[in-house]
Order: sequence, then C-alpha cells, then structure tokens
Amino acid sequence: MFTLDNFLKPTMIKVNGVELEVFEAGRENTGKPIVLCHGWPEHAFSWRHQVPALVKAGYHVIVPNQRGYGRSSQPQDVSAYDIEHLTGDLIGLLDHYGYSDATFVGHDWGATVVWGLALLHPNRVSKIINLSVPYQARGEKPWLEFLEELFGPDNYFIHFNRQPGVADGVFEDNTEQFLRNMFRKNEPPTEPEPGMALINLARRERPLGQPVMSDEELDVFISAFKTSGFRGSVNWYRNLDKNWHILGQVNPIINHPTLMIYGEKDPVMQSPNLSDFVPNVHIESLDCGHWIQQEEPEKTNKIILKWLHELDK
Repeated sequence: MFTLDNFLKPTMIKVNGVELEVFEAGRENTGKPIVLCHGWPEHAFSWRHQVPALVKAGYHVIVPNQRGYGRSSQPQDVSAYDIEHLTGDLIGLLDHYGYSDATFVGHDWGATVVWGLALLHPNRVSKIINLSVPYQARGEKPWLEFLEELFGPDNYFIHFNRQPGVADGVFEDNTEQFLRNMFRKNEPPTEPEPGMALINLARRERPLGQPVMSDEELDVFISAFKTSGFRGSVNWYRNLDKNWHILGQVNPIINHPTLMIYGEKDPVMQSPNLSDFVPNVHIESLDCGHWIQQEEPEKTNKIILKWLHELDK
C-alpha cells in the first residue's frame, strides 16, 4: 500500500513567483512528460494509483501540489488564484523541466485548470485527459450569476463567494471529520448540495456511503490540510467571475486530442454538448462517484493507457 513516505519524495520548485511541492517519477523516460493535476479538497497523493502504471508505460510523471495545497505557496491575495496564475504555474513546471509541451491530466478543479491551460496556452498542451468536470462553455453571463440562477443563492459556489472566510473556518475547525465525510462513494446523482449542506459535511458525525480510501491513505490528506488550511484552495472558487472575463479573450474551441472520463454516480453533471467545444474528444464512463481515479483505479488506468497507446501508434 502506498503512503506519502513511499509514494514519492517531493521537491520544492520555484515557478511563476511561487514554490510548488512537486512529486515526480520516471524521469528516465525523457521526452514523454505527463502532468497530473488534483482537484479540491485533494492532494497530489490522489494520483498514487496512476503514477506506477504511467511510469511503466514510459512516461515522466509530474504531480504538483498546486498553489494553496500541501507545502506549496499560499499567496494571501485572492486574485493570486485566478486561471492565469494557476495555468502559469503549470507552464513554469514545463519550463523547469525543459519541455515544450506535455499531456495534462486533471480531476475536479484540476480538470478546470487543464481546460483553461488548453485555452490560454494551447501550444504547451499535447493531449488532455480530464475526469469528472467537463469543459464549461463560457456563456453570456458571468459564472456566479449563471450558477445562482441555476441552483439558487445557497449553492456552495455562491456561498464561498458571498460569505468569504466562513466555509474556510468551518473546514479548518473540523478538518478530519470533513475529509472523512467528503471522501465517500457517491449514491446515484442528486441535485447539487447547497452551500450549508456541504459545510455540514464537516459537522456530520455519521458519514454516508463507503469510504473511498483506507484510514492510512486518508491521513495523508488530513495531515496536509491541517498544515495548509483551506483558505488558499477555496480561493480558487472566488475567482470564477474573474476567470470568466479572462477566458473571454481567447478562442473557446479546444482542438487537442482529449479523453473525458465521467463517473456515472457523480453529482457533477455531464456535458451533453461537449464535442461542440472539444471536437476531438473521446468519452468514457465508469460505475463510480466523483473520486474516479481513487474509486476505480485499475479501470481508470486501463482506459487512460489504452487511449494513450492508440494515439501513439
């Protein structure tokens, strides 16, 4: 079983005005970089099942704790977590390792960053593999306004923005309980939870659903967030409207070869028109919830490696 100690040894790398805690393996596989981008509230360790398989397949695997997570930098300014900064960090990693481009893999918020990277820096991306969160078309209304009309004022995206500091504090006061309740296998999809329902995960004494990982594995996440807190990671949500304005300046079509993997029990909604904006997409789904690569690691690896192999023929 992987623990953080025998997973990989991290290196602190200076990029884009911050330091990132970066785990890597397979450096001997020069010329085939693949960068794995975690989601919220996660950690580079969420890719522990994918790293050995990708190294064996010949890839140089680079797994950062993105800004606001783990031992990576925690800028105080909320705007330091916008899509330009987050994607700029990934470009900085490519430059550090001397790569002109790479395959990027994202889950949850990591997927959102990878979509943004392909839009803002298309020449630095060779292939895209995203899990759970599909490409979000920009639309005519800023995202917060759109989400509030769709889900109401208590949706957690709205709550994080309208009441800054509240959710962060609750999560930090109840870190272990929140994460133990969060990393559960989802029941069939339901309507997205309102803001307070998500916050109440930090207070719920009896968790719902089966755990996604062992106590030993979960301890890695708990320890990391007890050190970092949640403010930096929640600040990613507080840049939604700024990101909407930034992405209005670029071509909204992503032409890169793309693999999209959904969880059939994931509350995150699938996109019915993904191919309109990502025409070279291949879509797969697995019988699992939101934490796809941790709930179904072997099946996730099989799908990813098969798709990569077919493209490399």
